[in-house]
Amino acid sequence: MDKNDIKRLIGELTLEEKAGLTSGEDQWMTKAVERLGIGHARTSDGPHGIRALDYTDPKANVTMPAVCFPTAVTTASSFDRDMLFEMGEELGSECHAYGVDVLLGPGVNMKRSPLCGRNFEYFSEDPLLAGELGAAFVNGVQSKGVGTSLKHYFANSQETRRFTSSSEMDERTMREIYLPAFETVVKKAQPWTVMAAYNKIGGTHATANKTALDEILRKEWGFEGLVVSDWGATHDRVGAILAGTDLTMPAEDTDMQIVEAVKNGTLPEEALDKCCERVLELVFKAEEGRKVSAEFDPEKAHEKARKYAANSMVLLKNDGDFLPLDKSEPIAFIGAFADVPRFQGGGSSHIIPTKITGALKAASEKGCKISYAPAYDPATGKTDTKLFTEALDLAKKSEKTVLFIGLPDSMEYEGGDRPHMKLPEDMNRLVEAVCTICPDTAVVLHNGSPVEIPWADKPKAILEAYLAGQASGGAAADIIFGDVNPSGRLAESFPKKLEDNPSYLYYIGEDDRVTYNEGLFIGYRYYESKAMEVLYPFGHGLSYTSFEYSGMDLDRWRPLDPETETVTVTVNVINTGKRAGYEVVQLYVHPDHVKMIRPKRELKAFKKIYLEPGETKNVSFTLGKRAFACWDPVSHGWTVEKGRFGIEICRNAHDVIARRDLWTR
Repeated sequence: MDKNDIKRLIGELTLEEKAGLTSGEDQWMTKAVERLGIGHARTSDGPHGIRALDYTDPKANVTMPAVCFPTAVTTASSFDRDMLFEMGEELGSECHAYGVDVLLGPGVNMKRSPLCGRNFEYFSEDPLLAGELGAAFVNGVQSKGVGTSLKHYFANSQETRRFTSSSEMDERTMREIYLPAFETVVKKAQPWTVMAAYNKIGGTHATANKTALDEILRKEWGFEGLVVSDWGATHDRVGAILAGTDLTMPAEDTDMQIVEAVKNGTLPEEALDKCCERVLELVFKAEEGRKVSAEFDPEKAHEKARKYAANSMVLLKNDGDFLPLDKSEPIAFIGAFADVPRFQGGGSSHIIPTKITGALKAASEKGCKISYAPAYDPATGKTDTKLFTEALDLAKKSEKTVLFIGLPDSMEYEGGDRPHMKLPEDMNRLVEAVCTICPDTAVVLHNGSPVEIPWADKPKAILEAYLAGQASGGAAADIIFGDVNPSGRLAESFPKKLEDNPSYLYYIGEDDRVTYNEGLFIGYRYYESKAMEVLYPFGHGLSYTSFEYSGMDLDRWRPLDPETETVTVTVNVINTGKRAGYEVVQLYVHPDHVKMIRPKRELKAFKKIYLEPGETKNVSFTLGKRAFACWDPVSHGWTVEKGRFGIEICRNAHDVIARRDLWTR
């Protein structure tokens, strides 16, 4: 149905029906108008799985089992656009199987602090990485005729007072840090919907923020779809319509506020009609999408989830090439997460999995000789004398152990922030004790955000598994025993302690005012600019093979006019090890000899490549204006200063491999 047909249809709606179209029918569906043949569009929580109700008996309120793919904190560490697209395809196909028209995700909010209880749903502390991966995910889902909802727009950085807090930041911080990921996804993928966040921005709720929704999202970026409120985020129905929030979810008994506002002249009917037009466009797009052919096989999807998880886990440490382990050697697995892994966070994205593969079972299926001790209660992370003693007794009998620890469910969930960055104390005590008894120990971490690791020097190896979905145990075993060469890179910095985080003094804020006083300097932008030592830098990750770089070159040496010209950067990468593997090539730009205050180094391009032993590949990146630009609060636009910029190929945000200088004019 084209726009003219939709406008004619709107002309046949009563005022009450128009008002009704701008709020939900129930928890998940838009309202239908049967007399005019207008059906429903059905949404479902995501983004890493389908949280759909059994619609054959909606009164039962039963959530159907679905494949739980790795969470965003995990998949971001893949640095793999192709993987995110493919995972999106899988989720789009599963949406078809469950009758879902719009999947609520992905989340591309910046990770301002490690304490945010919802960090596991977000990709990164870096806007370029979050935007690129988010766009790939959206394109994958929508290739199957299923919509997405880009969230939570924007500056949704904490769960404490999430309905009332106001994110207060300067214009440069907003433009350079908190908006670009959303901009990238909108321009590269055009999600069917964008979800306005719970919080206020500059004192105005996101759902009623006309600057954010109309001026920036629609007029500046060219967003063509529908704006939906986060569930319960609309506080003023009329204000939301005027600002550009087309659909308030879930169902609300406030439609008559819209009717009265039109009748008394405080709400132009044209503004209501525009929202109705977007709702109807979504409804008819959903109807067309249901015709797309999409087959979904839960068993095959489970195996793909295992592949995605293994492609994303990060080998943080591997002294003396301790990993991978030999399958023929007897190994002790210690920790309840070895049996039943912690694989997702709590809240609206919580999935009932179709199955769960733990590392203990996966290792046994590989024919490994595994002995096991649970060591702690997985629900609390606490141990007792019996469990602790059993674990240490097993460690004493073992030549090599693998410890599985992390944060229990009760410490990471939507609706609450963590009070600290620490692991459960009993788990820290367990690691110290086991490593003392059996120095040949590896640790596998299950957590949705960085944790303090006071014992980092004790084990021989540390694998960051994050919250890697229902097949996470199988993926961890694949890496531990060398069936998969690890290739994940951290999409966030691991500071040594919480107090090192740049938002530490201001996070959560006072009353309902949250000041972003650290400005541009979040994550690695702060640590690198301050020359502050971290535990593990952004972009860090080890492999079972080795890579060397050579021949970095620019296709121009004369000064660049970034308004009209681009620069192409090339570098050769060779696999100098004995195993095939993936390398993540990272390009950063270092503003040097410029006047405006800027971070020392910012990620501006990346590419994941596969290399056989001895193979060399030439990797190229083309950089345009935005790679060098900063936001000018005087002209209110992107500007490139005259000066010198270092173009840096790095192993991570801290380790520079090669640099070439470029002047701009």
